[in-house]
Amino acid sequence: MQTGNRLGLGQRLAQVQRNRLVRQNLVLFFGGLVAGIGGFVYHAIAGRVLGPETYGQVAFLIALYAVGTGPALILIVVLARYTALLNARGDPGVRSLLVRTVRLIAIPCLALILLTTLFARPIAGFEHLGSTIPILILGFSVALIWQVAIPRGILQGLQRFTPLSLNLSLELLIRTTVVFILLKAGYAVSGAMAAVFAGLGIAFFLGLYSLRDHFRGIGTRVRLRVMAGFSLTAAAGIIGVQILYNQDVILAEHYLNSHDGGIYGGLNKIGTILFFLTLSVSQVLFPRVVEAVAKDQHPGRILLSSAGILSALGAGALLVFAIAPGLVVGILFGPSFRDAIPLVFPVGVIGLALALDNLLVQFFMAVHDRVFVPLLALAVVAEALLIFLFHARVGQVVLDVLVALLGLLVMLSIRCYLLLPKLRPESVIEPEPALG
Repeated sequence: MQTGNRLGLGQRLAQVQRNRLVRQNLVLFFGGLVAGIGGFVYHAIAGRVLGPETYGQVAFLIALYAVGTGPALILIVVLARYTALLNARGDPGVRSLLVRTVRLIAIPCLALILLTTLFARPIAGFEHLGSTIPILILGFSVALIWQVAIPRGILQGLQRFTPLSLNLSLELLIRTTVVFILLKAGYAVSGAMAAVFAGLGIAFFLGLYSLRDHFRGIGTRVRLRVMAGFSLTAAAGIIGVQILYNQDVILAEHYLNSHDGGIYGGLNKIGTILFFLTLSVSQVLFPRVVEAVAKDQHPGRILLSSAGILSALGAGALLVFAIAPGLVVGILFGPSFRDAIPLVFPVGVIGLALALDNLLVQFFMAVHDRVFVPLLALAVVAEALLIFLFHARVGQVVLDVLVALLGLLVMLSIRCYLLLPKLRPESVIEPEPALG
């Protein structure tokens, strides 16, 4: 009897290992994990070598870089969806999509570089930088991440998660290695920014190499105009989610005293660890849902499986937050943040709720259902209003955010329940199909 049970368990584990969705999630999860660790190590190296004063300049430039990556995130989602549609129809238009998008995005890239060159000196003066070189490198880096987004979006749409995972992880590995070498060589802030550019450069050429099989022969010409409508939907989804996990920090810093504002800022970063830890699940879900609906295969099972995988990953992190909150705070921020310890588990729940909200937003974007947009906007307003009304203590702000995110999760779940029976292949087809 026991042998049969063990065999049954082994068979179930083997079935899980053979599951395509699970394998894809594992591949992308490890790539994202390496990239996340690389990002942390990059900042740790810069902080230790440069010291607080000079590192503050690097942190300022990296914050500007993070803002500049917003259009890249939107571009990835748009291209992933369009590529998934092409792939589902067996359309050989990937080469045309890649080449034409690179040319099109080159225009705003050049404009950004020009603007950065013109305003490099005022920006450097505002932040008390001794040179304009880091600003110029920043401009080139933001322009390059917009180009890097192109092969990454296409790889995601083709469901080539192994090269996509390698692309994400190698960028941060190169950045971390180069920053150590350049800082030790005495290049300070310019060296830190040059490391960012070097990692992006390698990622771009690796992305093109991963798509080399589409360079052969003559591909079908695609019409980029059909992506315009979805671009607005993608922008609403991505920007809305970003506001949800950033505006609370801004408002808390405004309403709370300086100590409590800093404590809440640390808590927010702890919560977003869980969000970014599970981000690979929504990246896998997106093209799989587009493919399933385009082929008239109901995507409900993919969504439920993805939610289960995300919840399992999140539960592991929550277990650590519940058992050792003091260790988490101590490792990340040190003893001066001990007031955050009692709230580590609740902000972990916030991170999981945000991750599930984002998963559903990605699902709605995949099927191009715009009803989520007003729901997301309502949650953004509700979060801000709750913090405006209730902000006497850090715990109140945490509760405000938790209520807003759980409320959004309920609304999105209800919409999903109503939408799933109505999904058909025409749901994901834009006016004027890809062929042109």
